[in-house]
Amino acid sequence: MPSSRRHEPAAIHYHVEPADLHAHLFSVTLTIAHPQALQEVALPVWIPGSYLVREFSKNLQELKAHQGKHDVPLTQLDKHRWRADCSADKPLVLTYAVCAYDTSVRTAWLDTSRGFFNGTSLCLQVRGQEKQSHTLEIASTPATAEWSVATGLTAFQTDKKGFGLYRADDYDELVDSPFEMGTFWVGRFVAGGIPHRFVVAGAAPSFDDKRLLADTQKICETAIRFWHGDGPAPFKSYLFMLNAVGDSYGGLEHRNSTALICGRRDLPRVGESRASDGYTTLLGLISHEYFHTWNVKRLRPAEFAQHDYARENYTDLLWFFEGFTSYYDDLLLRRAGLIDDAAYLKLITKTINQVHQTPGRAVQTVAQASFDAWVKYYRQDENTPNATVSYYTKGSLVALCLDLALRRDGKSNLDEVMRALWKRCQGGPMTEDDLRTVLRELSGRSFDTEIAQWVHSTAELPLAELLAANGAHLQAEAPQLAQRLGLRVAENHSVQIKTVLRSGLAEQAGMAAGDEWLGVEVLGQGWRISRLDDVAFYLGTETSATALVARDGRLLRLALELPPRSQGAAHRKAARTAAPDTVSLSTSDAAALTRWLG
Repeated sequence: MPSSRRHEPAAIHYHVEPADLHAHLFSVTLTIAHPQALQEVALPVWIPGSYLVREFSKNLQELKAHQGKHDVPLTQLDKHRWRADCSADKPLVLTYAVCAYDTSVRTAWLDTSRGFFNGTSLCLQVRGQEKQSHTLEIASTPATAEWSVATGLTAFQTDKKGFGLYRADDYDELVDSPFEMGTFWVGRFVAGGIPHRFVVAGAAPSFDDKRLLADTQKICETAIRFWHGDGPAPFKSYLFMLNAVGDSYGGLEHRNSTALICGRRDLPRVGESRASDGYTTLLGLISHEYFHTWNVKRLRPAEFAQHDYARENYTDLLWFFEGFTSYYDDLLLRRAGLIDDAAYLKLITKTINQVHQTPGRAVQTVAQASFDAWVKYYRQDENTPNATVSYYTKGSLVALCLDLALRRDGKSNLDEVMRALWKRCQGGPMTEDDLRTVLRELSGRSFDTEIAQWVHSTAELPLAELLAANGAHLQAEAPQLAQRLGLRVAENHSVQIKTVLRSGLAEQAGMAAGDEWLGVEVLGQGWRISRLDDVAFYLGTETSATALVARDGRLLRLALELPPRSQGAAHRKAARTAAPDTVSLSTSDAAALTRWLG
């Protein structure tokens, strides 16, 4: 909110200006009032919440330093650190530019219509002074005269559009508070007694802002009640920043804000009463990032007690912090009345099928997937589904199993576990032992065996049994052709093979990622295909065919054998488990289902 209070810049002060919109350049001036002799500065290599070394320094240029009228030599120490050959306690000023050309929520963007940045992309860290207060001033220019600014940081001296001075208690708070700039829509509501703002950039004229605001308010009220009942939330205000684009999706959590991106067609539309699948997915994203305000931003892995911005920060608990959040994001939509039981079961079905259709679940445990996020989850390739499992989806199923097992036993549930963990860890760092202890205290028995099997082994989860005990029936379904073949493809005038799943029929035929599937020969006739459904059309009831594929400029003829459709995945060669690849869920006991979902 705008503030007219007068405050001097802190001892560490950043002046940020959208200097050249056409060149996508932010200009930054960093003033260090009391530098150390040979002061070091560094730009983070990653941003918390997104577990990949992204090398933000690649976008930094023209770094210079001076004290008074004298230039100060700078020595680059490595890929992201510099040392200034300066005197102690005499103000040191560094100037530099940052190229902002990433539309994602993780870095920075600047053009003639919008600006956005995370502090990890723009704000050099002053080594040894990270715990001091920091101020950041956003400057307006003639080119941005019609823009406004939104951020979760505390405003201390700003104009009505939000340009001006902001203060952070320390470097961590500064870089955990992204900035949105432009001509965006703004909405406000109160949830749990806390003021919330929602800003949306890039929406089409059909955007139903009232519906988005009302639905988000329901999500926030439901989440606050989940954690605190009638008690206060651990933040004084909250900000949603959503960038609507042609086609993208994602979010990144922060301590009292979140940055979101979605396709503008996923926004609710004026005059439409039924929520589209895209809008339901967006509400799930909003719920997910908001739940993170508690689960990962405050209650967090012990390894994240203090972030090290210079290197990977490893933990094997992302299955809990991302997976359990993924379990609750859709469940809270159900409890907020934004989806019904059938829609919720459909979402659970989708998650189960995603995990069951990933051969890597038999190779990597979900704890290993958490630890390997830095080199595997965020660096996916054609072999990823065969070698890894997602800690989001598998972790959410672990949460589901724990919740349903607790409810079956009749002494507790996962809601109570989460709140007990919050109290035990005082909304701060936690370990897996904390989870084990709370499970034992609330249930009256040890869950060590379940944790060992579900988290630290590749054993299948007892989904059918636990769902049945809580009012839902899991049933195997005939898989689609892509799953029968063991393929993941893109379809655009031909079939481009993206992934060949381990032990599938396509792998047995000799297909490989990168192949272009052009046609099939069946019963002596050749047919051109442009999508996978064409294969089923031309084969009919036949189970033998020759696939015509292009690889590296060569045409190959590959023998393809399909089992009858009714036999499905059971005939996959070297199948490792009896879990069906494709399932559906239905209600078997409405009262039990209501006790779980209500």
